[in-house]
Amino acid sequence: MDPWSRITEPGTIDDLVADAGEAGHKVTARLVHDWVAKGLLDKPTRRPKGRRGSDKALHATNQRKLFLLLLEKRQQMPKIPSLALVPLNLWLYCGDEYVPTRQAVKALRTWLRDGLRNKDVAREGARGLLQQLDHPLATDTARNRLLRLLTDVGYTGRFDREELAGAARAVFEPSSAFAGTGLIRAVGHPEAALTLESFLTHLEAMCTAIRRVRDRDLDTALIERVRLVHRGTKSEYLARRREFAAAASGTLAAAFAEPTLNDLANDCGRELLTIVGYEVLRAEGRLGHAA
Repeated sequence: MDPWSRITEPGTIDDLVADAGEAGHKVTARLVHDWVAKGLLDKPTRRPKGRRGSDKALHATNQRKLFLLLLEKRQQMPKIPSLALVPLNLWLYCGDEYVPTRQAVKALRTWLRDGLRNKDVAREGARGLLQQLDHPLATDTARNRLLRLLTDVGYTGRFDREELAGAARAVFEPSSAFAGTGLIRAVGHPEAALTLESFLTHLEAMCTAIRRVRDRDLDTALIERVRLVHRGTKSEYLARRREFAAAASGTLAAAFAEPTLNDLANDCGRELLTIVGYEVLRAEGRLGHAA
């Protein structure tokens, strides 16, 4: 009998360690405690015994199975930010029966906190944004300045709209092509057009969400609303992806490429973070016409 099928009831931390051993993983109770603290696992349910103390707390049946899944995934993606996406995806698509909201909030914080420490990741993301904005007449000086600012945004979460607007305009609407024309550049499908304003609003939403997550300012109502929004907008986007891709060109077309299952799983954290930002901006009346 495989270790998955034999798990039919909650278990103590000793049971989790034993489950891992039967599946060929050598772990200690310390790993379980660490993963609970990071939101990779949910906290177990305490079992008080009155004056005599308490029995060992119980981890839910699905959490025991999640522990084995995480151990399996760790062999391909050993870094904690990547592992944090596993419970986030289960919470998003399977619901609280598998991963409760309190655990998802901790997992999102772990994904963000540990992921933002890597400046190389921030720079790579900045290059992708730069490619989508780039205009053939933009100068290398303008591109390098915007790359530096976008890297800083991704790494620190700081947002200076005026400074970013000037740097982005020099790349997206260079003066050699747009000065004196009064034209506003819009790229892609009209319902998903990339403009300077939509780009800046997207960055502001991301930075707003980063602050909310870092400051532990995510209440249950907000994050559950984010899940509902994601489910609706994601299904709509996938249904119309080909339409959006056909209207895009150049490097922007890559943003509408058909996603693999891995893409869908790996994009989960970034997409949830983006929706958190937009929901906060909307609630505070800061979206305006750019929404």
